[in-house]
Amino acid sequence: MLTILGRNNSINVQKVMWTCSEIGCQTERRDISGEFGGNNTPEYLKKNPTGQIPTLIDGKYILWESNTIVRYISDTYGDTPWQPKDKKICFLGHQWMDFYIASLHPAMTTIFWQLIRTPIEKRNESAIQHAHKKATILWGLVNEHLRKNSFILGPHVTFSDVPMGCAVYRWYNLDIKRANYYHLESWYDRLSKRHPYQENVMLPLT
Repeated sequence: MLTILGRNNSINVQKVMWTCSEIGCQTERRDISGEFGGNNTPEYLKKNPTGQIPTLIDGKYILWESNTIVRYISDTYGDTPWQPKDKKICFLGHQWMDFYIASLHPAMTTIFWQLIRTPIEKRNESAIQHAHKKATILWGLVNEHLRKNSFILGPHVTFSDVPMGCAVYRWYNLDIKRANYYHLESWYDRLSKRHPYQENVMLPLT
């Protein structure tokens, strides 16, 4: 049994829960952070000194940072095709995960926080426009990659689809203008047909 500490409307918690669902891991998720609080208590900070979510508890093993948790669960409990055997293919997957967190995540986070978690009168329109322009360019790179791939690493969904797969749901459900990226939208449609994705990612944006 894996214990996941974090609320389900967090994109970082969604990454972990989607991964667990795809693999078939038994999980218990506990609401932490946001309206639930609990992430700044001495007990929580002992597990995760950043006070962020999610935190994974696997027996006596504790791990934080969502992409690291996705990698750990996939490598420890996953099988092909979710977790490819070929290390070179796996590292291509890590490449795209790192691309997301370093390049695309900051822009998407700005858009999401400004439109969903910031009152209209306090929104920074300049920041939204700048982030939207950057995100559009970066999603364009993903669109080109998907021109010859059904999923990030080829014909099958893998661990590497998780970070951008969570973000693309927000991209297509935020009240924004979007470029006509056929391959990106087709990928999103394929993900949307998966029950683990529906159950853990396709949730109200709050």
